[in-house]
Amino acid sequence: MVQKILNSRSVLSKSLTVLQRLRTHQPGGSAASRGIHVDSSPITSTLTTSYAHGTSSSSLLNATVGESLLRTVERWPDREAVIFVKDRVRKTFAQLQQDVDQAAAGLLALGLQKGDRIGMWGPNTYEWILFQFATARAGIILVSVNPAYKVQEAEFALRKSGCKAVVCPSQFNTQDYSGMLTQLCPGIEASAPGDVRSGRLPDLRCVILLDRRQPGMLCFEDVMQAGSSQHMEQLQDLQKKISTDDPINIQFTSGTTGTPKGATLSHHNIVNNAYFVGKRVGYSWNPFNRICLPVPLYHCFGSVGGGMCMAVHGVTAVFPSAGYNGKANLAALESERCTFLYGTPTMFVDMVNQPDLAKYDLSSVHGGIMGGSPAPPELVKKVISVMGIKRLIVAYGTTENSPVTFCPSPKDSVERKSETVGYIMDHVEAKIVDPASGQVVPLGATGELMTRGYCVMLGYWDDEAKTRESITRSGWYKTGDLATMDAYSYCRIEGRIKDMIIRGGENIYPAEIEQFLHTHPKVKEAQVVGVQDARMGEEICACIRLSDGEECTAEEIKAYCKEHISHFKIPRYVLFVTSYPLTATAKIQKDKLREEAEQQLGLKNDK
Repeated sequence: MVQKILNSRSVLSKSLTVLQRLRTHQPGGSAASRGIHVDSSPITSTLTTSYAHGTSSSSLLNATVGESLLRTVERWPDREAVIFVKDRVRKTFAQLQQDVDQAAAGLLALGLQKGDRIGMWGPNTYEWILFQFATARAGIILVSVNPAYKVQEAEFALRKSGCKAVVCPSQFNTQDYSGMLTQLCPGIEASAPGDVRSGRLPDLRCVILLDRRQPGMLCFEDVMQAGSSQHMEQLQDLQKKISTDDPINIQFTSGTTGTPKGATLSHHNIVNNAYFVGKRVGYSWNPFNRICLPVPLYHCFGSVGGGMCMAVHGVTAVFPSAGYNGKANLAALESERCTFLYGTPTMFVDMVNQPDLAKYDLSSVHGGIMGGSPAPPELVKKVISVMGIKRLIVAYGTTENSPVTFCPSPKDSVERKSETVGYIMDHVEAKIVDPASGQVVPLGATGELMTRGYCVMLGYWDDEAKTRESITRSGWYKTGDLATMDAYSYCRIEGRIKDMIIRGGENIYPAEIEQFLHTHPKVKEAQVVGVQDARMGEEICACIRLSDGEECTAEEIKAYCKEHISHFKIPRYVLFVTSYPLTATAKIQKDKLREEAEQQLGLKNDK
């Protein structure tokens, strides 16, 4: 009897061992391969190396962009979907859906077909959101064109993606869009609208202006009136042919270090990223949120984090102004009783330093997402304390990842929300590897962050070579970001590999110094770059924006550094600036900042 019991225990033990191995990803079932369950903040330190897999009790969604919006329309037809404060545009979900179908039918009437590309070129307007969903409904690929692009940049993006049509206002601020398109399409004035011919843009046939009529170009109203009942039927039939894996959006990267690349995203990519981001921050259990969206729609933060979260979760998207305006943001937060605020670190710096901030009633705002570029912990803490946004988080991602791959819970501690970019997202894998060997590094060690899963783009449009450089044969996307990971999968971004300063053979991470400089009471914002040096290879240069009314010297900054950080991290140069070179998404262009610093320091001719 005893022997039978022992034999039974032996069998049970072996069975449990096999089961444990089946639960893991690697042969042998090591603890390093276990996933992190992410339905809530991880409370068990599961990881033993810098690899994490976000396991979830929520399945991936199998829905197109059009289906996602339609489901929300059926659930909350009379709820406000979008509000454009300055333009005085308000649309319920039912009204938005009606406009989307009319615009989609109009595009089909113009001869556009499933798989064709349309360039959307302009600031945050209702028409941007409308065409985002109308193109998806018609199976047309939306190309998000940077609203700040000049002639050559726009030509590259439109030609590279083979746009058959482009939609834009005639002008906005200093941008003369119709003038630039006339330059790209000589003789367009004599063309029949919808039959443009241009040697520089050989695929382009149609220019649609949003705000006026111009010879050779269609007007927005023409599109809205073009669709007949026949085209509506065609649109309905088309829904059966649209797959969740179809490409639906091409987003060009900033291109600050080379030619922009067109990250191509599918319905599956962006629907699921919006779903799980919304789930992480609380939209799924509280859809009565009103999000203030100053971030540009042409960028993933705005179009997925904003537009798609609106469609998937039924939240209301509030756009304070067509272009970024700090005062307009604060006014919209108050007048529209927004509950959530999005922004880049630069946008939050601007808002938290508005001299009349105290006069705005921000009591409705309980949460927010800071993203788009590295966020100094001191800034996060300041926004939480000064603006009262207790559930503010810092999310991390890349356009190529649709975009978010790490995000905290709003319930996490202030330390975790300010000093990390949170834990791994649902159904995403991440690992941190030694850039030289490709091996996963120990917990806490710095290496390159790589990601894999549903979120990874289909590839770069018409650029197989760049796609192969960025995505490994086994599906891992190389972010180019230096990071560390702890046993709970919380991640810290240390900077970009290309931004890393190598001073006399010592690797120095600018983000670490920037975060420290933000603790100085006179510093509003700090950016650190490496400038050339004949002896050391590179030297550290801190470019600092002072708080309003403050005065400071380079010696004062260096003395402050000497008290608190290692000598090799102390900037050799300190420059005081009033602004930084920015992309349209308010990301700081460090390559241009470095050039400006070297020129100001007289180092440009040292090469």
